[in-house]
Amino acid sequence: MRNPLLTFLLILACFNVEAQDLQSYIEIAIAENPGLQAYETRYEIAREKVEEANWIPNTELSTSYFVSEPETRTGPQRARFAARQMFPWFGTINSREKYATVLSEAEYTDYQVARRELILKVARSFYQLQALKAQGVILEENIDLLQTYERLALTSVEVGNASAADVLRLQIRQNELRQEIQTLQQEFLAQAAEFDALLNREAEITLILPDSLGIPRQDPDISNEGLLLNPELARFDKLYESVARAEDLNRKEAAPMFGLGVDYIPVANRTDMSVADNGKDILMPMVSLSIPIFNKQFRSRTVQNELQQTELELQRQERLNQLQAALARAIHERNAARVTHGLIEENLQQVRQVIEILLKNYETGTIDFNEILDIQELQLRFQKRLADAVRTYYQKSATINYLTQ
Repeated sequence: MRNPLLTFLLILACFNVEAQDLQSYIEIAIAENPGLQAYETRYEIAREKVEEANWIPNTELSTSYFVSEPETRTGPQRARFAARQMFPWFGTINSREKYATVLSEAEYTDYQVARRELILKVARSFYQLQALKAQGVILEENIDLLQTYERLALTSVEVGNASAADVLRLQIRQNELRQEIQTLQQEFLAQAAEFDALLNREAEITLILPDSLGIPRQDPDISNEGLLLNPELARFDKLYESVARAEDLNRKEAAPMFGLGVDYIPVANRTDMSVADNGKDILMPMVSLSIPIFNKQFRSRTVQNELQQTELELQRQERLNQLQAALARAIHERNAARVTHGLIEENLQQVRQVIEILLKNYETGTIDFNEILDIQELQLRFQKRLADAVRTYYQKSATINYLTQ
């Protein structure tokens, strides 16, 4: 059976070829993610609806045949042909196009929101993978350290300064860490599968992650104006504008429609007498007007549009409050991660000093392997917390970028 530690180290080894930065993965996700492509397709459909808005009612063509031919002075009428074309009120088509345009712009803001959410998911998953990789390296280093202590213990057993129980305890601790590596391996593979799904690519493709991440000395400036420009808020602005355009269109549709047409009636010659214009066909131009006398529906739409604008204003304010709270929370949690990172680094320095002291004591034959295990476990706990602090810092930074950039 393959050694799980060896398997995990082989997985990690493939990451050390060359670090691929987060931006390149984000570009792959933007280009390949099917969910984002679906939003882009919806936007293209909405843009096409702008072309669809430029329409007028169908032209009406009709024909009829007189079974009993009506007799006129110039002759009997045989049939009747008519053509009618109704036209909306002036500016209606333009209003319809503006309404469709604003709706397409609202769809584009949906695409922008989905794009930002995808970037945020890729970033969070990337930093989670990086943290798992860092923890794997930490476990590997601690196993190597325990193996060094085990060799010291074996030497101490030979000279009578340690017991076989000390060696067994060191070996048991190594086995525990190997078991943690097995669990970490499965967690890493699951997270990698989720990451590959965001990029819409095969799981067999090797992930390339940086060897380590450090927290920068200074955080970038945060612009509150950027929060106000967030596409989640811009979407409400576009929807509000679309309702205004819908009301403008409603007023145009409440206006009369006018139509133009012509009737053509062929007339046969009279055979019983000779008259002026005998058999002359009839051509009759027509102008019509469609007046919406019962226009209760248009008044109701106006009331609905006013209420919908009020609803959108309230929803926008609620979402703004939520985004501001999320930004404040992300800033505080990022600051806390920075503080935690600094404190843990100080503690690790002290732990290393303690290890040096214990190893120096080994030269005098006074080493206590119980203390070795205790300090090693403390060091491991600090190292894991340090990796978690780095992950939290960058994940919260990604959230801040989502909200403000």
